[in-house]
Amino acid sequence: MKKYIDILRKCALFNQIEEENLIKMLGCLGARVESFDKKYTIFSEGSPAKYFGIMLSGSAQIIRVDYYGNRSIVSSIEPAEVFCEAFACAEVRNTPVTVIANEPCEVMLVDCSHVLHTCQNHCAFHQQLIFNLMKNLAAKNIMFHQKIEITSKRSTREKLMTYLMLQAKRAGSNSFDIPFDRQELADYLEVDRSGLSAEISKLRSEGVINSHRKHFELL
Repeated sequence: MKKYIDILRKCALFNQIEEENLIKMLGCLGARVESFDKKYTIFSEGSPAKYFGIMLSGSAQIIRVDYYGNRSIVSSIEPAEVFCEAFACAEVRNTPVTVIANEPCEVMLVDCSHVLHTCQNHCAFHQQLIFNLMKNLAAKNIMFHQKIEITSKRSTREKLMTYLMLQAKRAGSNSFDIPFDRQELADYLEVDRSGLSAEISKLRSEGVINSHRKHFELL
């Protein structure tokens, strides 16, 4: 586990927990690391919602598929980020989403019950862990409302521009990269890909944006 310390120290879940305590904590939590190939399913919809993951390397996407098979990207997962913790903490029976690896990745899996209930060692840093978890869940809730703000817009143009302005604000620059290719961006915005591509072309010709692959610039 020591080789993952640098990335784990960047994880919000372990904020203000000293390195020596972090090593002990991973033992108490029974954390284990698994490797996944590109396009491999890390968590599948309907599987028991017992574990949450921490991305150690690589990346993945959280995907929701409706009754008719329409695919929507809920969010992307980058190194040091926690995912599916809300479902495990809520003790729902089954995971309502699917998590798929974008590329070969390593994931730390943690049984949520080991986080919510202190171990017999009564570790002093466990309360800090629970506080960090609740803070992380609150931040995810804000991100969820931001996506509602985007997808509630009426037109593809409004959805795209709302998303790009939020990304620019997050990056602190009018020039930034997004984590999605065109099809993935269409899935995230819940719009048709051809319509999205047409709107991007219009915005470029109007001098509103510049774009190349995953890079965008607001003019």
